[in-house]
Amino acid sequence: MPVILGVDDLRALPRATQIARTSHEGILLLEEHRHHRIDELWLDHDLGGDDSIMPVVALLEKAAFDGRPFNISMIFVHSANPSGAETIVRVLRRWDYRVRQATA
Repeated sequence: MPVILGVDDLRALPRATQIARTSHEGILLLEEHRHHRIDELWLDHDLGGDDSIMPVVALLEKAAFDGRPFNISMIFVHSANPSGAETIVRVLRRWDYRVRQATA
């Protein structure tokens, strides 16, 4: 069964096997899957209130910087925030993660 994770405060993400609703939950979800292959990771930029996906992006970035990137086949960014989505894509591609921007 494929592992499809999502970090989004509102969307149902019907294909996801697990969903985190905050950046803190997203970090915990990724750490739970640290040593396993993740087939898809779906990220939304704005997570309600002052929360955003950037702490999760920072975790992915630090892992790659340390030479231990997460094993993720594809990251989909599906944010309705165009500048936030572009930032996520730019940062993660810099660290050689495979990233696509999807329609929000």
